[in-house]
Amino acid sequence: MKKVLVVDDESSIVTLLKYNLEEAGFEVITANDGLDGLNCAIEDHPDVILLDWMLPRMDGMEVCKELRSKKIQTPIIMLTAKDEEFDKVLGLELGADDYMTKPFSPREVTARVKAMIRRSNISSEHQMNEIKQKEEMYSFGPLQIYPERFEVLLNEEPIEFTPKEFELLVYLIENKNRVLTRDQLLSAVWNYDFAGDTRIVDVHVSHLRDKIEENSRKPIFIKTIRGLGYKFEEPKS
Repeated sequence: MKKVLVVDDESSIVTLLKYNLEEAGFEVITANDGLDGLNCAIEDHPDVILLDWMLPRMDGMEVCKELRSKKIQTPIIMLTAKDEEFDKVLGLELGADDYMTKPFSPREVTARVKAMIRRSNISSEHQMNEIKQKEEMYSFGPLQIYPERFEVLLNEEPIEFTPKEFELLVYLIENKNRVLTRDQLLSAVWNYDFAGDTRIVDVHVSHLRDKIEENSRKPIFIKTIRGLGYKFEEPKS
């Protein structure tokens, strides 16, 4: 039985999510403030964390940042009543994998949780094994990517990535010179199709460029194909 941690200080939301997730076959543990949520995430080893933005004692951003600093890569879905783009971008920058804006339907939350777990199982066990078998290391001039070690070097200096940033980079590289739409990337890397905000892809691409491109405004690796999507190109020597 897969385990979901729900961290929210609104008892009605916790009750609603707990009921629906248990009906879907998940084990559910709950916490009502950020500090308890952080401890549960560390001690109970959930498969997915539903984490509210505004929490007592420690807010969701602090919890997310602390978990990632401890190298805990459990998928995190941020829950927020806010809808400003800054909030979403900040959450993704700190290592969240997805976000949902309140009010939301329990059915959609359950679908997102299932998608996260499915993606974790398939990607970490099957897809990453395929990557290892195909090639132990990708090299593009000053850029080296080691999928097995979850490591990227630029000019021999290590670069830190969130799990989704790394997965997106590897997927783009595996499909180098092929134009990929935002919907294709959303489906492949986040593993679900929904009529949502594909800017989550744009945010991650922007982060990748900031980290691997010498000039993010004139990228040589990740190119924007206007009106279509993105393409990873191997720079010409």
